[in-house]
Amino acid sequence: MQTNNHKITDYSAVLEKKYGAHGTPERAKFDEEAYAFYTSQILLDARKESRLTQTELAKRLGVDKSYISRVEKGITVPSAATFFRIVAALGRSVELTPA
Repeated sequence: MQTNNHKITDYSAVLEKKYGAHGTPERAKFDEEAYAFYTSQILLDARKESRLTQTELAKRLGVDKSYISRVEKGITVPSAATFFRIVAALGRSVELTPA
């Protein structure tokens, strides 16, 4: 595994070199995959903090356990409506704040 070793000072430049500038198809694909992974980790962590199994969460949502697994692996990206349903089933809420 390659580490930073505190030598990278401009991550944007690194991403641009590897995946292209913002607005290019390659960068858009990378950004989409990164957001899918980030979302999957948020939901995985929230489920574990709620002490629910994938099966229990799936039952609350009326979906298959395999769907929850795919979401948590970043393979399946839930729609916004489904994301909010998952969040509610975990007893959580989403807050939108100004950037």
